[in-house]
Amino acid sequence: MPSKEEIFQKVQAALVDALGVDEDEVTPEATLVGDLGAESIDFLDIVFRLEKAFDIKIPQGDLVPQDILTNAQYVKDGKLSPEGLDALRQRIPFVNLDKFAENPVVQDFPNVMTVGDICRYVEMKLGV
Repeated sequence: MPSKEEIFQKVQAALVDALGVDEDEVTPEATLVGDLGAESIDFLDIVFRLEKAFDIKIPQGDLVPQDILTNAQYVKDGKLSPEGLDALRQRIPFVNLDKFAENPVVQDFPNVMTVGDICRYVEMKLGV
């Protein structure tokens, strides 16, 4: 079972390779989109690299639950409803949504996920 530090190092390596960023840019607090410049197509590469690095399967929508973020039941005027936020919290408990919840504009969601969130997801998958 890898340690939390080993998980971070593997996540960091996967993100450096997938995004072409410098290792020192990939900190636990760095956001994937805002700080590291990830685009939607990059998430496929990131998922592939994480699956390979940790020998895990990451189901589609596990990291970024688009089905919630695009569901008319949860989205009103471009914002996630309280019910949508609850659904999002249940689906991605590894992401701190407190700041996003203050103004839950769906378009801003890609700027929420951090490197630390990815590490927590992997830890959850591995039972660390």
